[in-house]
Amino acid sequence: MENNKSITIRFSKSQKDEIIKDYSIAKISRECSLLGRREVLTGKAKFGIFGDGKEVPQLAWAKAFQKGDFRSGYYRDQTFMMAIGQLTIEQFFAGLFGHVDLEYDPMSGGRQMGGHFATHSIDQDGNWNRLTEQKNSSGDISPTAGQMPRLLGLAEASKYYRAFPEVDKDNQFSIKGNEVAWGTIGNASSSEGLFFETINAGGVLQVPMVVSVWDDQYGISVHAKDHTTKEDISEILKGFQRDEHKNGYEILRVKGWDYSTLVGTYAKAAQIAREEHVPVLIHVQELTQPQGHSTSGSHERYKSKERLAWEAEHDCLFQMRNWMINANIITLEELNVLDEELKKQVLDGKKRAWENYLKPIIREKEDLIRVLELVATRSSYKEFIEKNIHNLRMLKQPIRRDILVIARQVLYVVTPEEKNRVKLGQFIINYIQSIQPKYSSHLMSESKRKAIYIKEVKPVYTQTSKEVDARIVLRENFDHLLKQYNNVMIFGQDSGNIGDVNQALEGLQLKYGRDRVADAGIREATILGQGIGMAMRGLRPIAEIQYLDYLLYVIQIMSDDLATLEYRTVGRQKAPLIVRTRGHRLEGIWHSGSPMGMIINAIRGIHVLVPRNMTKAAGFYNTLMECDEPALLVECLNGYRLKEKMPDNLTEIRTPIGVVEVLREGKDITIVSYGSLIRIIEQAADQLEKIGIEVEIIDVQSLLPFDINCDIVESLKKTNRLLVVDEDVPGGASAFILQKIIEEQNAFQYLDSPPKTLTSKEHRPAYGTDGDYFSKPQVEDVYEKVHEILHEVNPFKFPSFY
Repeated sequence: MENNKSITIRFSKSQKDEIIKDYSIAKISRECSLLGRREVLTGKAKFGIFGDGKEVPQLAWAKAFQKGDFRSGYYRDQTFMMAIGQLTIEQFFAGLFGHVDLEYDPMSGGRQMGGHFATHSIDQDGNWNRLTEQKNSSGDISPTAGQMPRLLGLAEASKYYRAFPEVDKDNQFSIKGNEVAWGTIGNASSSEGLFFETINAGGVLQVPMVVSVWDDQYGISVHAKDHTTKEDISEILKGFQRDEHKNGYEILRVKGWDYSTLVGTYAKAAQIAREEHVPVLIHVQELTQPQGHSTSGSHERYKSKERLAWEAEHDCLFQMRNWMINANIITLEELNVLDEELKKQVLDGKKRAWENYLKPIIREKEDLIRVLELVATRSSYKEFIEKNIHNLRMLKQPIRRDILVIARQVLYVVTPEEKNRVKLGQFIINYIQSIQPKYSSHLMSESKRKAIYIKEVKPVYTQTSKEVDARIVLRENFDHLLKQYNNVMIFGQDSGNIGDVNQALEGLQLKYGRDRVADAGIREATILGQGIGMAMRGLRPIAEIQYLDYLLYVIQIMSDDLATLEYRTVGRQKAPLIVRTRGHRLEGIWHSGSPMGMIINAIRGIHVLVPRNMTKAAGFYNTLMECDEPALLVECLNGYRLKEKMPDNLTEIRTPIGVVEVLREGKDITIVSYGSLIRIIEQAADQLEKIGIEVEIIDVQSLLPFDINCDIVESLKKTNRLLVVDEDVPGGASAFILQKIIEEQNAFQYLDSPPKTLTSKEHRPAYGTDGDYFSKPQVEDVYEKVHEILHEVNPFKFPSFY
């Protein structure tokens, strides 16, 4: 068996002190894990997932990690965060308890379970910090391998800054592209497609990315033999190893308990990535997980006695301890004393964290008690109220749910007593208004650069305005954006050489170079990940997903990572990425989809924009460049060759986000729709006008956010009838739109007829012109649906067709 006993190196006092300091960090981390598990099992915390067994390699990693670098890891990296000075004992337990104050839990303000880490890239006003003067961690997510696509973008940002140093003359985000992006993943999660897609893309792009695979041979209860071919990820990735003829990876293997070798390995990896911009994979083997996967179970259930004995002997902290003693760095007696001191530090830190967590809740409890006591003195339900006061007082460790449940239950009883109802009701309203933001703020940016603050600038046309293919409008606008903003780049499948499949980027790669208008492989998830990571480092990427139907490849990353970023960091990280795609209708099952209901329900936290033409789309791109929020923009796939007038003020137009547009005024019915359907509805409206039906057409323009000025309800006050037309399946985006109008805008009171929807069929669109006709809403469908609604009003004037 390999061990750390053959030591002949003599260490200086300063070296010994550094090693003892490292051990102390690892020991503190281990004690936090052990005590954290007990806090969960005794009920103080809800769930625990810890980094025990991974401490020593993270010490080595921290030594190689420099200011400006970024981490994109997962929930085993607590030792690393402690080693770089970004996680204290109190903060560790604050996160475990779910403390909603960023001062105590700077990682997520209690929004994520413990073990999910982040540093602050922006201040409370949404302004960027100087990222080169701090050690950075992108906000963690739980889905396995979900951190990998973002890692690619964090690394590629360094490549971009090295190629274009003038982009960041103040060195706020980068110093000559010298920053390394460090990723971590468990050996089992390396089975995920996102891992392989990222590894491949990193090798193609040659970015400064170091990936550590923490290998403890298990993925929860499943052994590596069921996860990985040959049970060895670095073995099967050998083909990625670079050589003198071809680019690739530097692949390193190291034992996870061998402190001195780990330090050298990580120093080597950092040098290669930082200086050469070559990706590195470090396979850290023979690690353990002393407490099993999480607090939801015990690893004794699925590991043999022999395996458990092996893990005890190969525990990295146990090995480091023995090595320190054998190397005469510290004596056994001194180490035992140190262990006790560190254990006490952790226990004391936990107590302080618990006290700080409870203090505000106890104050809130006392506030309610005072209100209930006042209500009881003048209530005929005094006995019931006093019983609840007693129950509240007995709660020595209350949670906010307890406070609000009791307040509401008492309110239900005292409602007949007006003074008491008003008093207690006002307490509840004030309490919710005060507490709810602690759990619900920052779904979107709350800075002054919020998208809805950008004012509309309409296109201007004159007699000399030329009519051009709509794609030309986009091309000229993208040309302007690339010229005006040197931190803008566009990339995706076929985006570069041929200028995208619809040629809205025609000639721009030749003009601005391959680094700014770039082709990407068929790898949607990492195209999106490139955008997220680059946007997190101060760049303004436009990531192109070729068709809306292909968005399903990236919907998980958009939903779990991009859409939650501001929320899960309580507004302390942002990624103002623009995701460009095209869809709604063209040909066949996978080139004419419009699954907007799925999308808008999956990516709350991202603007979803659905312009009806390319001029509107150009205005949206211009608006988005002035805001600091992410957006998905869906261009009309069948609109690029249609003719549009070129605005005289193209570069100045701004399409407002969250604002609808009334395209045609009418008095009989309001039709609400978006995208390619607008042209169809306009044709139907022309025909309906001939039989005396005046249609008001409203283009939603933006699904998220939706009609922030409530203009649709104003239309319904006039027409009293509503039809929502949608290319999604029944109950898709149309259901969302109805909920917004009928419930949120309270429009039901203004309707004289039931609200109706007209949607595509439940199946995917069939191929060909006939397939489209029998799958998607057509002019005749709109005409007949409106006629049917008006038939109910006046059956003599509008007799039934069938």
